[in-house]
Amino acid sequence: MHRDHRARLHAVRRGAARGARPQDQEEVTLVTGSPLLSLRDVEVTFTTEAGSLPAARGVSFDVHPGETVAIVGESGSGKSTTAAAVIGLLAENGAVTRGQILFDGQDLAALPHSATSRLRGSDIGMVPQDPMSNLNPVMRVGDQIVEALEDNGVARGAAARRRAVELLEEAGLPDAERRARQYPHEFSGGMRQRALIAMGLSCRPRLLIADEPTSALDVTVQRVILDRLDELTAELGTAVLLITHDLGLAAERASRIVVMYGGEVVETGPALELLRDPQHEYTQRLLAAAPSLASRRIQLAKVTGLAAVAARDLLSVSHGDGVDAATEGAGGTRTDSIIEVSGVSKVFQLRGKGLFSRTEAFTAVDDVSFVIPRGRTVAIVGESGSGKSTVARMMLDLIPPTSGSITFNGERVGGANRAAEVRFRRQVQPIFQDPYASLDPLYSIYRTIEEPLRAHDFGTAAQRRERVHELMDDVALSPTLLRRYPAELSGGQRQRVAIARALALNPDLVVCDEAVSALDVIVQSQILRLLADLQSRLGLSYLFISHDLAVVRQIADHVCVMQDGRIVEQGTADDVFDQPQTPYTQMLLDAIPGAGLELGVAS
Repeated sequence: MHRDHRARLHAVRRGAARGARPQDQEEVTLVTGSPLLSLRDVEVTFTTEAGSLPAARGVSFDVHPGETVAIVGESGSGKSTTAAAVIGLLAENGAVTRGQILFDGQDLAALPHSATSRLRGSDIGMVPQDPMSNLNPVMRVGDQIVEALEDNGVARGAAARRRAVELLEEAGLPDAERRARQYPHEFSGGMRQRALIAMGLSCRPRLLIADEPTSALDVTVQRVILDRLDELTAELGTAVLLITHDLGLAAERASRIVVMYGGEVVETGPALELLRDPQHEYTQRLLAAAPSLASRRIQLAKVTGLAAVAARDLLSVSHGDGVDAATEGAGGTRTDSIIEVSGVSKVFQLRGKGLFSRTEAFTAVDDVSFVIPRGRTVAIVGESGSGKSTVARMMLDLIPPTSGSITFNGERVGGANRAAEVRFRRQVQPIFQDPYASLDPLYSIYRTIEEPLRAHDFGTAAQRRERVHELMDDVALSPTLLRRYPAELSGGQRQRVAIARALALNPDLVVCDEAVSALDVIVQSQILRLLADLQSRLGLSYLFISHDLAVVRQIADHVCVMQDGRIVEQGTADDVFDQPQTPYTQMLLDAIPGAGLELGVAS
């Protein structure tokens, strides 16, 4: 069922930038006049070796001056393709083959490329998703903004340089004059995103396209960035087309939502109305998959801890000594905790800014202690720079702690015993954030999963082949994919391959470092349920590192909150989320987009 997307009454939540909760932001604003942007039955087609491939079909919606409209949908739904068609940045093999893209009454689809280029930047700005790949690494940030100003005829020379500093200040960067002289690698992720916002708004465009502008940022930085974007666009009267897979963010920031699936618009309407009363089956699925604080720990039919360990031991015996579960400590006695972190600190020696300057000590992790019970999930949450990934690297024995100790199954991690180190490498496996970067692009999927088995001399070639097929079945992937390469798989499929590789040696502990943060909500939900199911069946223990507290709420039994290298609060997930003890934890919870929304489908 398709809503009337031409309705003129919309719930506008400008209160989000003022800290109001979403359910309180129902100030009704009458949208009048002609739309600034109007898509009419737009079709985008890509020419491939296999023929013409339609990526968007029959797309229609309006964006009025000063209005924020969000396009939501899973990866491959066509939302970014639609945005690229509006701004004229489709790949060379892509084209608008039908319909109209009317910007202030002018059909952009019918304009020559040169005319579209003149509109880009001056009338239509863009804030792309990944600031590191969209900023030139060998140009100073200020020079890149100057280039945008000069290319669009806004200012030149000294005037452009002054204006670049002003724009960085407007975007909320402190010490903007010094920052303008720095390179992108000297900025944090949030600072780089602010620089892109400054660049996108540098020419005071009437329409700003924000494509997943904060998906890689932690919740507190995300809120600061989006608040600043709201303030700037409100001051300028700029319309915003927000592309996101985060329904909470869309509900909090947009007046209307357009839901896309399979290249088509399946539902559109006022944001809160659509989320509280979704009509289309796909919108209902999106809402059911969206993590929120209303959700609880994923509940599965759990086997008892004893039965799970017995199943693992049986599996280990069936595959020979090469992948022994090794769940006993050094003294041969099973412990309740699989790993114990005791008073761990990590101090890095950083070089000063001058050529002959002395090194300076930087404490990344300060006196951290916690345990992971066998068969349970412990999550470490906190802002970027809080030290959580450094803790994970020490637990994986990738870097040594400066002080303190880490004990795994009764044996100290990082000792001189070579046999113990090899055993540890088998029993503790990582799953990283970006499966495309962590999988060798030159290895087939079969070779990728088989590689740890080869490295640890597991069985014969026939036994390895059998194990690879078992693992593909464990992660619900078809064996027909084994001959393919990572580039031929979707993001969700690649992450399942990464999980299969991590499980190849029957580990006791899996370290998940932002393992689902790059995935859209439906795939994210599938991976979280897969992890929970594998834990239930195999008795796995997880360390789950994440900046997304809504995801942590679904997967974790115990939560440690880190700030500036220290654990400031820890407890059961219910205690931490329902009764936070520190202002910092409360701030993290308050920053989750859409956490207080009453959605139409229970998640």
